[in-house]
Amino acid sequence: MTPRTTPRRTRLPLAAGPLTRAAAIAPATATATATATATATATTNASTAAAPNAAAPNASAPTSGVVRVIASAVGVAALATLAACTSEASRTAIAPVVVETTAAPTTTVAPTTTTEAPTTTSSTTTTEVPITSTTEVERVRKVRPALVAVGDDDGDETARVQRRLADLGFWVGPVDGVYGVATEQAVMAFQKYLGLERTGEVDESTAAYLTEFKERARGSADSGTLIEVDKTKQLAFLIVDGHTEWTFNTSTGSEKPYRARNKQEPWKIETGDSITPNGVFVIDRQREDGWWEGDLGKIYRPKYFIGGIALHGMTSVPGYAASHGCVRLSLPVMDFVWDLGYVNEGFSVWVHGDSSPET
Repeated sequence: MTPRTTPRRTRLPLAAGPLTRAAAIAPATATATATATATATATTNASTAAAPNAAAPNASAPTSGVVRVIASAVGVAALATLAACTSEASRTAIAPVVVETTAAPTTTVAPTTTTEAPTTTSSTTTTEVPITSTTEVERVRKVRPALVAVGDDDGDETARVQRRLADLGFWVGPVDGVYGVATEQAVMAFQKYLGLERTGEVDESTAAYLTEFKERARGSADSGTLIEVDKTKQLAFLIVDGHTEWTFNTSTGSEKPYRARNKQEPWKIETGDSITPNGVFVIDRQREDGWWEGDLGKIYRPKYFIGGIALHGMTSVPGYAASHGCVRLSLPVMDFVWDLGYVNEGFSVWVHGDSSPET
């Protein structure tokens, strides 16, 4: 699809109800924002000899007037180079505007424990400057008749589920009635977004929420063009000019210690922690053709954004943080990202949140 370059939505008031993810601005947030503003003003007035040393924003990084003011006051923290899959220098960009939203309603418990061995190295995170603001809510009508709990079956009812997922902003690929990988991943992303049990199948609860939920999914960034990775939700968002175009299922670093044999040099043993670093980065290298044998295993069509940490395709993208530190996407989603034609070197990637590894 061709992304829209101009936001086309109208800011609407948030409706109350158990299915609403309305933005919440607490008094404590307002106080913190006022304090930060006063501090920035005092710092600017006190600086008579030289301006603060702020890094120049990358051309492809998200831009915002408020962010530029704060960035000039506090500077941009340096990022450390990582080497999880391979080792190369990292690059940074200016952070997008951050929007605080309330958590989606939770109805079920977390998924079962995994035994997959995590792998990656630790990293220094960047300084994040959250900006509280009101987000736009794009309303979507309820679907009638109600959707059916199709499980993972194919058929006409599955086509209706696919169409509904697309309307709600979850990338599902073609609406063809086939319950394939793209549909399973879109269903899991929807379940994560609302706090449902992460099965990847349309059970009674998931079908009911798909029928009744009336807001298109959105990330936290309300400006810029970037990929946002929310480790708390284990979701990735494609943001174009501040508008969330699509939401994807993802799996980030498990944040557990690892010990693994190097796939390139089997006589070497790699050890460290499986961490996907928080911060704002840019894609600095990529490999377009198929699978690539990294130090810790094969990865599909990777786009590296800090050292050996990359967005890449993987056959397993579960409902929890399980990677070696990279940001996993399904193979169909990774092909879609490549087909967009503009998520290339210099494109911004914003990682934030705190993953909760399974125990």
